[in-house]
Amino acid sequence: MVNLNKEKFKVLGYDAENANVIVRPNLTYWQDAWRRLKQNKVAMFSMVLLGIIMLMCIIGPLISPHDYSVQNTDKMNLSPNSEYWFGTDNLGRDLFSRLWIGGRVSITIGIIGTIIEVVIGCIYGGISGYFGGKVDDIMMRIVEILISIPYMLIVIILSIFMGKGMMSLLIALCITGWTSMARMVRGQVMQLKQSEYVLAAQALGADPKRVILKHLIPNTIGVIIVYMTFDIPSFIFAEAFLSFIGLGIQPPETSWGAMTSFGQAVMDFYPYQLIFPALAISLTMLAFNLLGDGLRDALDPKLRQ
Repeated sequence: MVNLNKEKFKVLGYDAENANVIVRPNLTYWQDAWRRLKQNKVAMFSMVLLGIIMLMCIIGPLISPHDYSVQNTDKMNLSPNSEYWFGTDNLGRDLFSRLWIGGRVSITIGIIGTIIEVVIGCIYGGISGYFGGKVDDIMMRIVEILISIPYMLIVIILSIFMGKGMMSLLIALCITGWTSMARMVRGQVMQLKQSEYVLAAQALGADPKRVILKHLIPNTIGVIIVYMTFDIPSFIFAEAFLSFIGLGIQPPETSWGAMTSFGQAVMDFYPYQLIFPALAISLTMLAFNLLGDGLRDALDPKLRQ
């Protein structure tokens, strides 16, 4: 046997001054999620594309030399040119400014509708999942009844009593839209409510409101964020569809769906009137969905390294 002692060994490449340098930096959950999201080139490209689209919705009408509502019968149905960058419609209105004004309406409906859904769904689903039992049974039966009601029927009824427009459209889409969020949050809460930190909070005397809002909902925030990125394009598409069939935004206001509806009627003669709003809808929905895929991977704790 060879006798080994510490005099035969020497530490190389280490001293007290750089001891902390070789240690991997401690990253929080959100810092690690952002690091992994940045590595996803498709998700980052989608984020940049969404930023460009939203920026153009803000500044697009301001940089256009023509107002979106001004009619000019001498310049009807002009093809894209140096004066009218995206051409004009059948009333001589500038399509460039109308496209970005319509984007404001469509994206606003998507974002506000999603926020309303998230707030209602989180509270409702959190209460249902936390208490369980008869409370959960009753609340879930209400959700199932609401899910069975076609939102098209609600839109038609509200348009009769409230008129057609953004407000009635938002209310109609949100009346039943929050149910999916509620069911998802309920499932997450039922998994988390037996966790040690929840039991500790209950043992310290925390009331159900505090446990739900301070412990359960924040720990489902990753799933909620991913859901939001998929829900916003759903709202945009629903608004576009309803405006396309005449139940959404009404003239003189416009949206991407309304512009697509008018463009479809003259697509054989003036295809650019359909191409630009259809392209805007497609790119926005694609970017949100690709970003949602990236966020789902980045926020998954199982993939954390």
